[in-house]
Amino acid sequence: MKNLIMEIKNGLVNSIKRAVNKAAFDGVISSDEVPEIEIEVPRDKNFGDFSTNVAMRIASVLKKNPRHIAEAIAKYIDEEKVEKVDVAGPGFINFYLKRDWVYDVVPVILKEGPDYGRCDIGKGEKVQVEYVSANPTGPMHMGNARGGAIGDAIASVLEATGHDVTREFYINDAGNQIENFALSLEARYLELFGRPAQIPENGYHGEDIVERAKEFKDMFGDRYLDAPPEERRKALCDYALKKNVQKLKSDLEAYGINYDVWFSEQSLYDSGKVDDVIKTLKANGSTYEKDGALWFKASEYGAPKDEVLVRSNGIPTYLASDIAYHRDKFVDRGFERVITVLGADHHGHMARMHAAMKALGIDPGRLKFIILQLVRLVRGKEVVKMSKRTGKAISLIDLIDEVGKDAARFFFTMRSADSQMDFDLDLAVEKSNDNPVYYVQYAHARICSMESILKQEGVELESVEKIDFSLLKQEVEWELMRKLADYPEEVVLAAQNLEPHRITRYLLDLAGLFHNFYNTCRVKGEEQPLLQARFALALAVKTVIKNGLDLLKITAPERM
Repeated sequence: MKNLIMEIKNGLVNSIKRAVNKAAFDGVISSDEVPEIEIEVPRDKNFGDFSTNVAMRIASVLKKNPRHIAEAIAKYIDEEKVEKVDVAGPGFINFYLKRDWVYDVVPVILKEGPDYGRCDIGKGEKVQVEYVSANPTGPMHMGNARGGAIGDAIASVLEATGHDVTREFYINDAGNQIENFALSLEARYLELFGRPAQIPENGYHGEDIVERAKEFKDMFGDRYLDAPPEERRKALCDYALKKNVQKLKSDLEAYGINYDVWFSEQSLYDSGKVDDVIKTLKANGSTYEKDGALWFKASEYGAPKDEVLVRSNGIPTYLASDIAYHRDKFVDRGFERVITVLGADHHGHMARMHAAMKALGIDPGRLKFIILQLVRLVRGKEVVKMSKRTGKAISLIDLIDEVGKDAARFFFTMRSADSQMDFDLDLAVEKSNDNPVYYVQYAHARICSMESILKQEGVELESVEKIDFSLLKQEVEWELMRKLADYPEEVVLAAQNLEPHRITRYLLDLAGLFHNFYNTCRVKGEEQPLLQARFALALAVKTVIKNGLDLLKITAPERM
């Protein structure tokens, strides 16, 4: 798909290379010392449309005055879209473009429609994105809500840029937490028959455990009351895990998340993959025995300390199954890259897994972790911890019930994953321009309303070849077209940097520019040529807002 900004950048890079060769011919610099040329958009519009620091990078190698080198390069710039070249500061080269290039933007958008902003830079790279992966022992909390929105949006921008993406949920259905889950269920089941029982110290005390025990009793009665404890616990756990996983799926579907794979941790034990990876690490000298336990030499591979792989009682740790899981991703299923979204308390896990990949001969650079920071729910100035509906800790489904899927996903993707955030529950449901998701959706609905009114009056959009976009001369019109041109590049950067908040911020900026255009530039009632140009511009904005919201799986409403 067409990316006008990328085309301009490539044109500038080629022009700079030609200019460097000419400057080298003049004896000012050596063309053999040219680094990779980077083109940036200056934050201050006074410094042009694009800028490069190539002169300073060349100067650092040649030990020459960077401004002198910049001036030597600038005089040979021959890109046809450039109106003026300026040298600023210690040696930045700033490019001011002729304004008519933006008139190509609207026709491209209207031609490409839902494909505008998509590209194939990923070239089919096989990428797995794992996110949420909440323990199936209870309902999902706020960290899961943020991780779900960010993880899903990362998967979307990777798909939009030509990657072969698999969305995956890892079900932690093995290990200590499942044993304690079964013991907790057993205690509640026995209590229902008046038998004394005690939940273990690290067990689960929530009402959901009581509910599952009651459901089990209603279904099976006292069939397991006098059964062997191991058989009773297995039956209870199998029943409750199945119900909980079904609830996780339905809650996540309500949140707009549908996974390609639900992967069971227990399957790694059943298939022998945990034992196999332990044998591999033993065989390559990455383990040692101490105090009856088997240790992984994590510190030899860059981690802060060594870790227990198999406990002294012969039971593998969670680390062992997780190493097996990651080998399964890279070796057995052939993912070229794996991205995992984790909570704020998982920094240590990141170092351990990178060490494990090194020990297995897998490039740890292929494994990327996104570490989420904490979320506070606020209402007014008060921090909210309990649901008004249930009186319990707020779960994902409570949040969706209160503010809706769209607001939740938009708010959680407004900031980078590594920043803490306050989620304002009152603002999220407010129908005003202060509410960011409403502000963006209202821009889309406004254009739909405009389109409907014009259609009722018999106005149809002409073919873009007949529209004279040079009539769009006002500053607000030019800024809006310039912003539309940025969208494909924003999608690329969001995918390359795994930063979906770039899309949310872009949509806010675009909506702001459109509202300004709407309030400044009349469409209905103008002479037909100008009406057609402005109508086409509005429809291009509508297309891009919808494309961006679709990436975030947020509704683009036609009326509000």
